[in-house]
Amino acid sequence: MPNVRIEYFAILREHAGKDAEELQTGACTAGELFNELADRYAFPELNSMKVAINEEFDDWDTALADGDSVAFIPPVAGG
Repeated sequence: MPNVRIEYFAILREHAGKDAEELQTGACTAGELFNELADRYAFPELNSMKVAINEEFDDWDTALADGDSVAFIPPVAGG
């Protein structure tokens, strides 16, 4: 079970109630981790969500390793 650092942005930060956290997860991929956290914090369904692992955009099926830093980045609305 990897220990990971998670960073939240925009609406995800609002739902989680924090900017970041470290936790041990049973998730094997970034997508599984997001689903685990979405259940915990009731994240809304968003299209075009991005994930970055260790400060590089990556695929949702990328395997997580102990010590990874994961950022979930929702789409940005502008006006």
